[in-house]
Amino acid sequence: MKKDPKTGKSVRDYRREVDLYTSRPDVIKKRDQQNAAHDAMEVKLGHPIHQDVDHIKPISKGGTNDPKNLRVVSPGKNRSFKRNKDSSMQSQTSTREKGK
Repeated sequence: MKKDPKTGKSVRDYRREVDLYTSRPDVIKKRDQQNAAHDAMEVKLGHPIHQDVDHIKPISKGGTNDPKNLRVVSPGKNRSFKRNKDSSMQSQTSTREKGK
């Protein structure tokens, strides 16, 4: 960690942390899968999409990037699933869907 010359306190280098995280092979593979799913959905619909692409059966549970397994959902709905510590999904039902 670097030290702030004015205060002498330790300062985190967030840019370096992000760079180290995003360059990990497992993160690159996951990002490639997400991009492939987004591209497949745009081809299926025939126009650009500006929302999240959700896997009906998650990849972590044996799903694929097949267009039959994809759907377009709002970011809030797609990102509200309960997750385990390893980022795999704990439940396929979002907290919004449970409230209905």
